[in-house]
Amino acid sequence: MRKDPARLSFEIRARDGDARAGLLHTAHGPIPTPTFIPLATKASVRSLSSIEVAGIGYELVLGNTFHLHLSPGEDRIAAHGGMHGFMGWEGAIITDSGGFQVFSLAHGGVADEIKGRRGPQQGRVKVEISERGVGFQSLLDGSDRFLGPEESMEIQAKLGSDIALVFDECTPSHADRDYTARSMERTHRWLDRCLDWHAEHGPSDQAIFGIIQGGVHEDLRREAAERVGAAAVDGISIGGALGKDKEEMNGVVAVTAPLLPPDAPVHLLGIGEIDDLMHGIGVGIDVFDCSVPTRLARHGVAFAPAPEGRFRIDLAKARYADDDTPISEGCPCEACRRHSRAYLHYLARGDELTGARLLTLHNLTYMERLMAGAREAISAGEYASYASAVLGGAAPWSASPSAGASQAR
Repeated sequence: MRKDPARLSFEIRARDGDARAGLLHTAHGPIPTPTFIPLATKASVRSLSSIEVAGIGYELVLGNTFHLHLSPGEDRIAAHGGMHGFMGWEGAIITDSGGFQVFSLAHGGVADEIKGRRGPQQGRVKVEISERGVGFQSLLDGSDRFLGPEESMEIQAKLGSDIALVFDECTPSHADRDYTARSMERTHRWLDRCLDWHAEHGPSDQAIFGIIQGGVHEDLRREAAERVGAAAVDGISIGGALGKDKEEMNGVVAVTAPLLPPDAPVHLLGIGEIDDLMHGIGVGIDVFDCSVPTRLARHGVAFAPAPEGRFRIDLAKARYADDDTPISEGCPCEACRRHSRAYLHYLARGDELTGARLLTLHNLTYMERLMAGAREAISAGEYASYASAVLGGAAPWSASPSAGASQAR
């Protein structure tokens, strides 16, 4: 592990079992952890302005290297001050490497894989993975493109992110062990090339996170943890297909997290369901990202306390047409403070943009409050009680230690 406070440092301030609360210091300020990262895939958290995202309480967003390379292009973004200047974001930014998009093009999305479906692009988009990198066809115009370790790092340097992820291949869980092992070893060679390029050409204040692959195989995850943990990286992300169900996924995460350097910030890629976050925090994960909150909002679905375990309500359903209650009592978001489920139902059924915006505000507020409650609970030594309350159907703002104290008063 590299320790260069000019790029990034991680300060653990409290522990409760394996859960920990801390500060991730970046070139654009500190981020309290554990934290959730909203996706700014194409330099935008969809339906919200940068000011609105910051107003919820977020200090870190994630940009998508693959998509921004295709449009509008890294050179255009660089000409406008990198992602920070281009999107008017004053906080920190992490950029992925494009590795997951290679996975998606070659194998379909995670949902496609789990459900045994062919992905929407499979068989229609050419993807050629080699030692040098990945050749593929642009989804926009069909042109031939190439992305390798050096190209990915150069794009991320031009995007000007605070944290760049190394280029990797994300293998699906249905890949056999032999292919998964060979893919992981290639990812490690790509790691060396990413670090070499960045050492010579990269921004001095841009941190680098390595990525743990290895599929569902414990010995491969262990090997990857040792290899990446010994490299000159500033943090570590756990990536790849984590299993075909929650039990297998939680098992892979629980096995992998203890193998990592104890002072390294740990990022779990692409996971964002409420129960998965509670489990991840409990085993020592510091940072999460996922499209779930914003994607659900665009389909009329809101996060809400739910003792049955889904933590969501589909406001497009007819049962909410005359419901005058808010999505969730006590939620500080605009949707809950000013509007009823009936109004949000009407907007969702009519595909009104206002509905998508309000539900995005709500879902991201819910996630921010969930993480804030977790940080408070860890600091108070009450994380297990907090997680149990949330998983049992309590809202984050009523499950936190301070909420219990105010109720006692």
